[in-house]
Amino acid sequence: MVTFLLEVGTEELPASFVKDALRQWQARIPVSLNEVYLSPDSIEYYATPRRLALLLHGLPNQQADRIEAVKGPAAQAAFKDGKPTKAAEGFARSRGGSVADLELRTTDKGEFVFLRQQIAGRPAAEILSELVPQWIFGLEGKRFMRWGDGDLRFPRPVRWLVALLDEAVLPLTIQNGAESCTSDRVSQGHRVLHPQPVSIDTAADYLEALRAASVEVDPAVRQRLILAQAAAAAKSVGGEAVINPDLLEEVRDLVEFPTAVVGKFDAEFLALPAEVITTEMESHQRYFPVQKGAELLPYFVTISNGDPAKAALIAAGNERVIRARLSDGKYFFDLDRKQPLEDYLPRLETVTFQADLGSVRAKVERIQSIADLIAEQLQLSAESRQAIQRAALLCKADLVTQMVGEFPELQGVMGQKYAISAGESPEVATAIFEHYLPRGAGDQLPQSLTGQVVGLADRLDTLSGIFSLGMLPSGSSDPFALRRAANAVVNIIWAANLGLNLDQLLSQVVAQAAQLKTEPAQLLSQLRDFFLQRLRTLLQDERSVDYDLVNAVLGENDPEAQDRGLQDLLDLRDRAEFLQQLRQSGQLDAIYETVNRASRLAAQGDLDTAQLDPALIQPQLFQQPSEQAFYTALLQLLPQTQAARAERDYQKLVNGLAEIAPVVSQFFDGSESVMVMDKNLEIRRNRLNLLGLLRNHARLLADFGAIVKA
Repeated sequence: MVTFLLEVGTEELPASFVKDALRQWQARIPVSLNEVYLSPDSIEYYATPRRLALLLHGLPNQQADRIEAVKGPAAQAAFKDGKPTKAAEGFARSRGGSVADLELRTTDKGEFVFLRQQIAGRPAAEILSELVPQWIFGLEGKRFMRWGDGDLRFPRPVRWLVALLDEAVLPLTIQNGAESCTSDRVSQGHRVLHPQPVSIDTAADYLEALRAASVEVDPAVRQRLILAQAAAAAKSVGGEAVINPDLLEEVRDLVEFPTAVVGKFDAEFLALPAEVITTEMESHQRYFPVQKGAELLPYFVTISNGDPAKAALIAAGNERVIRARLSDGKYFFDLDRKQPLEDYLPRLETVTFQADLGSVRAKVERIQSIADLIAEQLQLSAESRQAIQRAALLCKADLVTQMVGEFPELQGVMGQKYAISAGESPEVATAIFEHYLPRGAGDQLPQSLTGQVVGLADRLDTLSGIFSLGMLPSGSSDPFALRRAANAVVNIIWAANLGLNLDQLLSQVVAQAAQLKTEPAQLLSQLRDFFLQRLRTLLQDERSVDYDLVNAVLGENDPEAQDRGLQDLLDLRDRAEFLQQLRQSGQLDAIYETVNRASRLAAQGDLDTAQLDPALIQPQLFQQPSEQAFYTALLQLLPQTQAARAERDYQKLVNGLAEIAPVVSQFFDGSESVMVMDKNLEIRRNRLNLLGLLRNHARLLADFGAIVKA
């Protein structure tokens, strides 16, 4: 067993690529080693802005010898009248065997001849020489570059290569046009703190050799150092560092030897909105803000990759930069507030939302119209509708302000600030901010009704507009974030318990859309299907409802179930989650067999699934007491089903189904059981209707035929 070290040295890599490259290696390298029968005991992955590295511990010196069955020609081509053909002889000869060694095996494509061969294991060094270039140049990412006069592409030029099998150098050469990079045991230390080359005696010495050269190659260790240093630095000025997880990962992959440095800015800038200061620091400068309680302090923490002895000089340089940035922010903030938010509306006509859908000003008008449809469905008061219309009118106005032009991520945030400054009501100002929520996975949802309605209207306009142009998401491609928009629509409705008929709303949105490039009926169908897909995904992934229970409430090719789901999203959610609770409590098992058996047989009848009227049964056709008992039980079940529907208390229905189960069992299997498919067509139809009514009662909750029994 040996330890193998690979280090790919480069010029400074983008931080986003560093993390992604390790992810790709972690997914691919174990698979590639397993495929060549060369699996190590463990693999460690390392990366800094200047290097990608891995250590394979407990790697066999060579593959074990193995026996493989090599597939040859089809049996009918290999043998004729029981004798080998030239095809069989040629195959055996090409593999160094004889016809006598051939075996016949049945495969999914028929019978073929196979030859068992003993394969001698190859040395690990030989195999690694083939794999390493694939590992390096098989990495994928954005904005790869060429360097020199060669054709190799990588995020940054490769400058050195370390490849060691224990203490021995594994010979490797990367040829890029006239340039070449040959493997060695020589790495590079920190650019500033240790600019000299670093010789690595043996693969196992890698971590300590680089640490001695002021390079921490383990991202997890660098992250822990940054967190500890940032906390200590902020504490030194009486505060706490505000650590954005995404920024932490980015900073971790921008440095090889982290040093936290505290900087200060003029307290007068604290008059700016906290979001402006934080955005300036995090997005532009990669600083961690410092706060005490909920209040920002006039300090920041930056993570330096330089000489700790020069911390004061580094702090001074960063302070000059942030002072200039915050001065710009104050200028933009003061300038933007010189006119009310409404005065920015005409400039929205110069901003294109989408070439075929017009300007952002036109979008605002559509948002207002859709918001009115939502308010009408919710039967909101005139006062609420007025606030909604005002918020919808102003919701995009901040897009043309100086501040949002500089910091697009502050859209909505600045709209709220400027609305308050202009004297708009708190309800309208809050809605301007909230209509963008959620901005991504895990983000908060809008809390105010006005923000919820405007947010729904905004997304429904985007969805209907982009869909009307035929720009539907496909695979992983979703440039307009339509999946996220549809998810937000559903989650807002669910979180706020809004009694909206989404099916009706989509029809209204499509009906009032102008200049459609897609036929309205087709557009509506596409939007319905898209939301049904999102509902399935959200119920399974976010609400943890089993896939078959989701099928039971949404149906599979069941228009009735799909219509019901889109018309009442709250009821759909409640039924799905209730079914999951029934399964977990065991109550589902108590009624499953009865309802499922009845449903399967009822499918052979012609009773409409919406029927619950017991008058459809003809008692005079009963031939057994079990039929009368079944009928009586259905009569007793009807009030419970009606109460369950009216009150949306499906436990009442489940209780009723549990009570009727023994009666139905007697109908099927008791001493007075009946043959449902009687030769007499009237009797058969009557019995199928009994079963159909039971199925229809259960369908108020779900289609039990879609449920898979554990």
